[in-house]
Amino acid sequence: MFHYHFEVPKCYFCNMSEKKGIAILGSTGSIGTQALEVISAYPAYFDLQVITAGKNAALLIEQALRFQPNSIVIGDESQYPLVKEALKNEAIHVYCGEDALCQAVESNEVHTVLTALVGYAGLKPTIHAINAGKTVALANKETLVVAGELITKLAKEKGVNIYPVDSEHSAIFQCIVGEFHNPIEKIYLTASGGPFRGFSLDQLQTVTLNQALKHPNWSMGAKITIDSASLMNKGLEVIEAKWLFGLNAEQIDVIVHPQSIVHSLVQFEDGSMKAQMGLPDMKLPIQFALTYPNRFKTEFQRFNFLDYPQLTFEAPDRTVFKNLDLAYRAMYENGTVACTLNAANEIAVDAFLNKKISFVEIAQLNENVVNACDNILTPTYENYVTADSKARYKALELIG
Repeated sequence: MFHYHFEVPKCYFCNMSEKKGIAILGSTGSIGTQALEVISAYPAYFDLQVITAGKNAALLIEQALRFQPNSIVIGDESQYPLVKEALKNEAIHVYCGEDALCQAVESNEVHTVLTALVGYAGLKPTIHAINAGKTVALANKETLVVAGELITKLAKEKGVNIYPVDSEHSAIFQCIVGEFHNPIEKIYLTASGGPFRGFSLDQLQTVTLNQALKHPNWSMGAKITIDSASLMNKGLEVIEAKWLFGLNAEQIDVIVHPQSIVHSLVQFEDGSMKAQMGLPDMKLPIQFALTYPNRFKTEFQRFNFLDYPQLTFEAPDRTVFKNLDLAYRAMYENGTVACTLNAANEIAVDAFLNKKISFVEIAQLNENVVNACDNILTPTYENYVTADSKARYKALELIG
């Protein structure tokens, strides 16, 4: 982790003969596909060792043929024969299932594990990566939301650095590079406000799935897009920031910034503020996490101030978007509350995507599940697993 004992890692890129072995967990998702673009742009520096997918066998096969990793893992074991047959003439090891996924990150050839799995599924392989001493590039915010205390403690014990891939947390990280000896007074995580910024609770009652899936600035997967629309994504990021940067709830604020140019800000004890800015493009934070402490030259589009003569900021409406307050509640209460909230939300979003509940019912369901489940204040890994399971069961029960 990068609290103030942070150490700059070995510079792999000072010696071109020594490539950095990369494992991408969730290579068929939005982050994973963009990470492959980043890696393929620097063939002299990166060695793609492992790619994995949950169910998207067709795209995984296509990626394996194109990028020729050492190993691939398909999570859905029923699709293993299909993948194995498609790659039978390739020098690629093919595995399946959760155990194989966890073993793949432990390979001696892997230096950095990019965790881009969606939701709770990212927790177990991330734990295995840390135990194996791998550097972790974390795009799966739920890992720290669900078990932040366990993960940060384990990373400290193993001497493992966790670099954030979320654009907001990458922005905070970039702002504190060179400032590790200076305590943070406060951070501001920016939010676009999503497609329903300015809506009243009455207006939210009738929004459609298609409306919710149209994010104004970012191109993301369905789950995170809905979370952005409900502000749950920002709530999860608030919890993640607590663990990543060793902060308390009072030191973390959220501000709506519709243009998505200022990706987040840090305020230091002298009152000075730093912000990281740029066009909304996830390839930049992905690349920074994989190449830190270096910055590689890119052909990414550059920001022009004259294209954005006004950058605006406003407070989020927590009376309308109640998920944000639920996230702060989880931070204050600690224990397994955040784990419960995350599990409830995964079920709620899935139900909304399948048109079983309305948009406003997402936050209602999340709150009802949190209220109904016990909080274990000093949880073990097994407690997190149990809390996750119970929350999902309760959410499904309430949906009916």
